[in-house]
Amino acid sequence: MLQHLRHAEIMRRVRLAGATSVSDLARQLGVSPSTIRRDLEVLDRDGTLRRVRGGALAGVDADGDLPFAEVAAVDEQEKDAVARRAAELVRDGEVILLDIGTTTMRLARHLRGRRITVVTTSLAVLDVLRNDPDVELLLLGGMVRRAYHSLVGVLTEEALGQVCADRVFLGASGVRPDGQLVDTTLAEVPLKRAMIAAAGQVVLLVDRHKFPGTGALRVCGPEAVDVVITNEGADEAILANLRAAGVEVVLV
Repeated sequence: MLQHLRHAEIMRRVRLAGATSVSDLARQLGVSPSTIRRDLEVLDRDGTLRRVRGGALAGVDADGDLPFAEVAAVDEQEKDAVARRAAELVRDGEVILLDIGTTTMRLARHLRGRRITVVTTSLAVLDVLRNDPDVELLLLGGMVRRAYHSLVGVLTEEALGQVCADRVFLGASGVRPDGQLVDTTLAEVPLKRAMIAAAGQVVLLVDRHKFPGTGALRVCGPEAVDVVITNEGADEAILANLRAAGVEVVLV
């Protein structure tokens, strides 16, 4: 792969994941770790990303509204493994809340044909379940954020105040070393907090690249989370801090 094409692909992956490692980039792009390190040094000097020990973080201007389909195409197998395991927690007759995001969209696919009630702010989940006669689907109103395929705003928050769910399947932009959940999007943070308040159990769905991920906005501490489902290879120190806070960690 030519250098400029490799740089573009590195930036795409770092933008979407928020953070990634040298070893992951080398494996994904089929080049040596030393080549990736040189690439990251160049991109860091250009200001397009932040070079950190062992990998890179998205730059301050890298978190724009990316096309949903582009995000969904990254790390598909890892996201689907998380979603498939999450579906096993759902029992017939339950009321569940589904957050926005590409992993919860995949979870919705695994819930087709189940006699459950799904409450969501995700237009992607709506697209998956809208024609399923077995699933009772409640879409919360609000302002449409097209790039995120979501509904946000005061109307959405007020509607969430009327919901009483058995469990919520939540997404996040990152999980900090101390177990704090963070997000990059101001409009989504109050909705995530409202979902946590509306559910009997909080299940966080994050692929391994979200440790630590990115995001300057605090959603909640680890004490608000009951279960985290993620992939083998997620940062062990962060997982240990989650377990110490009483969170059940499920690796797939």
